[in-house]
This record gives sequence, C-alpha cells and structure tokens, in this order.
Amino acid sequence: MEQLLYPAAWLARWSDEVTDAVSSMVSTFEERYGYEPGANEVRAADRKDPVARDADRGFRGFEDLLAFYEVIEEVVLPDVGNGFFLHSAEDVLRRLAEEGPVHVAGAGDAHGIVIASNGGGILYVAGRGGAIHRSRTASLDDADFDKVADSLPQFLDHVRRSVIRFVETGSPATCSVTGRRLSAVVKRARWPQTLRAGHRLDVGMTGAHDHLS
Repeated sequence: MEQLLYPAAWLARWSDEVTDAVSSMVSTFEERYGYEPGANEVRAADRKDPVARDADRGFRGFEDLLAFYEVIEEVVLPDVGNGFFLHSAEDVLRRLAEEGPVHVAGAGDAHGIVIASNGGGILYVAGRGGAIHRSRTASLDDADFDKVADSLPQFLDHVRRSVIRFVETGSPATCSVTGRRLSAVVKRARWPQTLRAGHRLDVGMTGAHDHLS
C-alpha cells in the first residue's frame, strides 16, 4: 500500500475530539430536548475482524479509506443535526457488491463508493481521486452530486467542526454535514494538521467547501 495520506495519530485525535463533543451533548441532551439520545459514538476498529483484514482488496485505490478503517470502524451520530453516519467497511463493501460502483456525473469518476449518509437519506460518495461528493437527493438513480471535500481528511474535518458547532450552540445556522440549521459560531479547537510530510490540512476554509448540506 502507498504511503498513507494521514497517520493513525491524526485519526485518533479526530476520534477523541468528536467523542468529547458528543459526550458533552449526551450529558444534557434529555434535559434540553425532552427525550433520551440514541447511541452517538465513534466506534474503534477491531483489527481482528476478518472484514477489516480483508478490506485492503475491497478498497484498492482508496488509500484514504484504508487508513480510516484501520483505526475507526464507523461513526454513528443520530442526534447531531438530523443525523450523520459514516458507514462501516462491512456495510460499504456489501453495498458495493450488491449495487456496484457509483458514477459521479461531472466528476469523470465511474468508480465511486457510498461511504456515508445523513438522516434524510442523502448519500456521500468517495471517488478514486479522493474527493467526496454529496448526492442532491436520497436516491442514486440519475443522481446529481456536489463535491463537498477534496479528500477524506478534509471531509472528516468538516464533520468534526460541524459536530462541535452543533454541541456548542444547539441553535439554528446550517450544519455543514447534516443540513439542520445551527448557529454560525464555532469554537476553533487546536488541531494537529500534519498529513504527509510538507502538507497540511486546511481547517480554516470558508465558502462552498465549508457547507456540506
């Protein structure tokens, strides 16, 4: 496998940041919203899982995803905005086997794979070139897509910032991942940005790429 675009330590820190924010949300969720929250968590990968061991073949050409699934099994956030789910390798590969790759019109990529969704059924597709695209509808039949990140690390940082924004404000502006209206104020956490030697992840983006909804 080629050199990873981001190290396991980066993913571990990402997981800790999201987990800390979600734990804060859950602690006051019932008091604030009047009902109990679901299971909101970042689930660590089980390296003994045969699916995880065999993922190298299924994700050939998707090095970002391979790096991700070596550290994280899946992300389940039903109570952040209208919900966000970064699917497990098993679910991603099962869907790929059953439905085949996704053609992302306009991106020149006929080998996309569905890796995530939100509570409204909107799908997020990773292309072989690394970019992440968001479907405009809940169906992939003749679907149109918008590019929301140039890479999986960039997409994950959007997710992280959206979770923090939701937890810290709980009030309406657009959540960049889920589409629910949230406050525009977000606390900027100190964040390790090193990816490959000499490259850094831009966490201060504004404009189109900063709004995944």
